[in-house]
Amino acid sequence: MGIYLSTPKTEKFSEDGENGKLRFGLSSMQGWRASMEDAHAAFPDLDNSTSFFGVYDGHGGKVVAKFCAKYLHQQVLKQEAYSAGDLGTSVQKSFFRMDEMMRGQRGWRELAVLGDKINKFTGMIEGLIWSPRGEANDQIDDWAFEEGPHSDFSGPTSGSTACVAIIRNNQLVVANAGDSRCVISRKGQAYNLSRDHKPELEVEKERILKAGGFIHAGRVNGSLNLARAIGDMEFKQNKYLPAEKQIVTASPDINTVELCDDDDFMVLACDGIWDCMSSQQLVDFIHEQLNSESKLSVVCERVLDRCLAPSTAGGEGCDNMTMILVQFKKPILNSGSSSAEVPASPPEVAAKESNPAEAESN
Repeated sequence: MGIYLSTPKTEKFSEDGENGKLRFGLSSMQGWRASMEDAHAAFPDLDNSTSFFGVYDGHGGKVVAKFCAKYLHQQVLKQEAYSAGDLGTSVQKSFFRMDEMMRGQRGWRELAVLGDKINKFTGMIEGLIWSPRGEANDQIDDWAFEEGPHSDFSGPTSGSTACVAIIRNNQLVVANAGDSRCVISRKGQAYNLSRDHKPELEVEKERILKAGGFIHAGRVNGSLNLARAIGDMEFKQNKYLPAEKQIVTASPDINTVELCDDDDFMVLACDGIWDCMSSQQLVDFIHEQLNSESKLSVVCERVLDRCLAPSTAGGEGCDNMTMILVQFKKPILNSGSSSAEVPASPPEVAAKESNPAEAESN
């Protein structure tokens, strides 16, 4: 699927950072695709005790992924549940909030500014004409209703996955909608902390059919190969159903893990990586690279280069690629009692990559 270039764009956007508890590196690359539709967010200090990392893999355009990268972490901070210490609820509500914010005149204008050049120009013009006067900065932006020619805009037909990890002290909260993935390495063993939301999964299939959708050739209504995503509003039009029961839903799976000193690192990556390497293969490759390379963004770049296909003949290795690598500094706070525990993930998720038999390839 998608239009390919005659030669891949191998320039990479890379970044490194750290604080007292962790360090991270990331890299993203357009590759063979005609456009770059991935986005990401990395905030080691979302506040003075919390780190936030997210990867967003757009489809049908880049705007929803860019919107999430710009706003999702801000919404997590604004939730009442966040102030009360409930990270899971705050991130879950923020996923749904993305869909709400992209509707109406304001949503249209924001997406236009993030979109292609023509849209960006018209969006900025409409911003001058229609946006409320004297509006303060983003910090106190309550996303008030705006009058304008797009007041009834139902939201974008393009969409994005979202896989987010929030770390506070020794608690790791992973929220995922779509087929981007979060994996943790514990004593060298890969554990999936998210589940890829494909339409064939029983729980997804049941919701899709109940909401009036169908699955054809592994795709929702014959077009979308994901069962959950932010955006994709054409699949969320049933007025008699709540957001979590629509054909496609932004509802994330939430997984909470107690980190311990056995935890080496965590990876967030889009399916451009996972189409080419299993979770265990990637964990093994990273361990191998860390023996000789301390800069985490360089390790990420090597993963992207390894996954990049030599041609577009096979399909795998031809997608946009984004990866964030987070290494935990030891000792991890309050971790003494939990060192023998497997991550508190649904058993089938945690066990999915637990067979290291296929991990020999580097």
